[in-house]
Amino acid sequence: MKQYRVVIADDHPLARAGIRSVLESDEVFFIVGEAADGQEALKLCGELQPHLLLLDINMPRLNGLEVVRKIRMAYPRIHVVMLTVSDDVKDLFTAIQFGAQGYLLKNMEPDDWIQYLHALLGEDVEVSREIANRLLYRFRTKKTSNEPDPGSLTPREREILSWVAAGETNKQIANRLMIAENTVKNHIKNLLEKLHLDNRVQLAAYAVRHGLTVE
Repeated sequence: MKQYRVVIADDHPLARAGIRSVLESDEVFFIVGEAADGQEALKLCGELQPHLLLLDINMPRLNGLEVVRKIRMAYPRIHVVMLTVSDDVKDLFTAIQFGAQGYLLKNMEPDDWIQYLHALLGEDVEVSREIANRLLYRFRTKKTSNEPDPGSLTPREREILSWVAAGETNKQIANRLMIAENTVKNHIKNLLEKLHLDNRVQLAAYAVRHGLTVE
């Protein structure tokens, strides 16, 4: 019988304990590590090479979306499943596009958790297709109709936005485009104002939704 190595990443100790309790009810799941923030989750994945990372979408130090993106680039064989208290979280679809295989609601029945993870890790094609279709339908219908159109962006703003989505720092973008770091900061400030967004994670999510990513 195959056993799956699991890392649990959630900043709430009680949540981690509850997740551990659910998974340990099934002998195929073996908890190899727990992380209380995004940086620790990334570090444990590199050290322990689990089959599965259960990742809370809202994590300190390194946001869950950034963890997903980095995991998919560095450790593509690790399955990532997002954890959330609500299926109305707008960043979940971005997490799927960044490479997460799916999500679990924290208030789901334990049996549903186990069934979902068995289907995912066992590569049940029919179940996986059903899950994917359900996710895509749910999040397409939630897309905001008043989101600013990318047509309002200049070519340079689009270029910088694509590198933000790729996880580049201001300094890295400046070096890549051979411009001053302060110029990059000003462009990002203008992008946040123009798109009515609050931070870099939201900029990255916007870029992915509208196909403004590095090829």
